[in-house]
This record gives sequence, C-alpha cells and structure tokens, in this order.
Amino acid sequence: MIKLENHLGATHISEEYFANLVGRAASECFGVAGLVHTTPYQGVRTMIGDVPDKGVKVHITGGRLVLDLHIVVTYGVNISAIVQSIIHKVRYTVEDATGMEVAKVNVYVDGMRAE
Repeated sequence: MIKLENHLGATHISEEYFANLVGRAASECFGVAGLVHTTPYQGVRTMIGDVPDKGVKVHITGGRLVLDLHIVVTYGVNISAIVQSIIHKVRYTVEDATGMEVAKVNVYVDGMRAE
C-alpha cells in the first residue's frame, strides 16, 4: 500500500493500481512493442490472461515514487526518444491521477521486436 497524506486525511492506494496505471501509460507510447514480466509471479499470471502491470515495479523512496519499467521496443525506432517519451508520459499520468510526486522513472529495454 502507498499512503498519501494531506490536511484532509490519508489516502491508501494499492501498488497494483499504480502498476496498472503505469503499464497502460507506457504501453500507449509510440515504439513500445510490449512490456516484459519481471517476476515469476507475473509470468504465471501472463499465461492466464492479459496483465496490465506486467513489467512494472513500484517503490517508495523518501516519500516519493520510483518506478521501474521493463519494455520491448519496435525494431528501427530511436530508443532514446522512446525512453524519454515514456518517462514524460508516465510521470505526468501518475502525478495527474494521484497527486504524488514521481522521483524517478527507470526504463529498461529488455528486447526488440520486428512488427
């Protein structure tokens, strides 16, 4: 659980919600062919059906979010441009939806796919 406090009270948001939010935002970016599962648990869930939090880890450091994404890119696109686009979109989406500050978005390119 991730806890957000302000003068009105406390809000608890599940890490699964954040992972789903981040996964959907990243997968909508141009050049992203998909997300890669990061844990055996996600791998098993992938066999059952579509897993929106596949390839996403959420950590809290100093009261701020740190997001890790593992992606597969489309062959022939500029990887640096894709990564910058993902970082900006994910940061904006999370901060807009939750009001929590994102300290860092780490993007790991684990593969390339021709489409």
